[in-house]
Amino acid sequence: MAEPLRAFRLRGCGSPQKFGVAAGSLRGLLRKGCRLLQLPLPGSRLCLYEDGTELTESYFRALPPQTELVLLGPGETWRGCASDIERFLAAFSSRRGAVVEAARRLLSDERAPRRQKLLADLIHNLSENALAEDKEDDEQWFEGLESRFKNKSSYMRYSCESRIRSYMKEVSGFTSNVHPTARDAYKGIVDLMSDKLKSVKYNGCYFDRREEEAVRLCTTEGWFSCQGPFDREDCPCKHSINPYGNRESRILFSTWNLDHIIEKKRAVVPELAEAVKTRDGREVNWEYFYQLLFTVDNLKLVHIACHKKTNHNLSCDKTKIYRKRKQNHKIS
Repeated sequence: MAEPLRAFRLRGCGSPQKFGVAAGSLRGLLRKGCRLLQLPLPGSRLCLYEDGTELTESYFRALPPQTELVLLGPGETWRGCASDIERFLAAFSSRRGAVVEAARRLLSDERAPRRQKLLADLIHNLSENALAEDKEDDEQWFEGLESRFKNKSSYMRYSCESRIRSYMKEVSGFTSNVHPTARDAYKGIVDLMSDKLKSVKYNGCYFDRREEEAVRLCTTEGWFSCQGPFDREDCPCKHSINPYGNRESRILFSTWNLDHIIEKKRAVVPELAEAVKTRDGREVNWEYFYQLLFTVDNLKLVHIACHKKTNHNLSCDKTKIYRKRKQNHKIS
């Protein structure tokens, strides 16, 4: 008894054009595909468009109708939908407009939500003007911002400064929660931190692609990568963004978080208050707390989807809370 026919979407390697082909077996689909695309049957094979998995007869029977397949001729290879992106990037340097147009053609015929997003993001990124720095070179990027910002880096520095200032405000606002006998000492440390932040312009260079410190948070030309969740080395979703590219990316970047690995509210600030209260003649290592609160030693840039809202269950290093006082040795 013949197998019932099932329809599939078939394309050749390196071609965006798709064809509807129906068959009841892998051999039958392969034969029809070779006739359609004018490929020799010996040495040809079928694989999944999504990840390049080569089909067997049993695997073919398990596929749902309308699965997208790639027909490979002798010597051809397919590594999944990433192969399309590789072809785009290979042509990018000299044929940027052609790459965008090719991506748009693919997008117009694409039904899979994930690949739709991938293509839409590619078109979006290739249409960016990330290298432009001054307002007159990319006026659209500055829409909605105050007129005082004349270049992109100045606004990005201001944005980072605003975040760091808000952290300083939280630390200062915690004073009322400190034990009365330790409040003056706590205020003294807050003043030291504030003076240091002012001296480095509130670390605004973190988001400034032109400053050396920014290299610790981003790659070249203003690309920023998500560095969470914190129990893994890298973001599993590989989130990245270039806020210098266009207005939409700038606005979206404002939703990313500069998140404290050792949490500011739950761990760092309460530990500082406790250290001041129980110092018993010891000197609080305020610079250690400063690093945890205001620097990339403890701050990681995180896409909102990777921002853990639960307790990180991390605490300050007890060996760094106090430091030895400098002793003045008398010469006899």
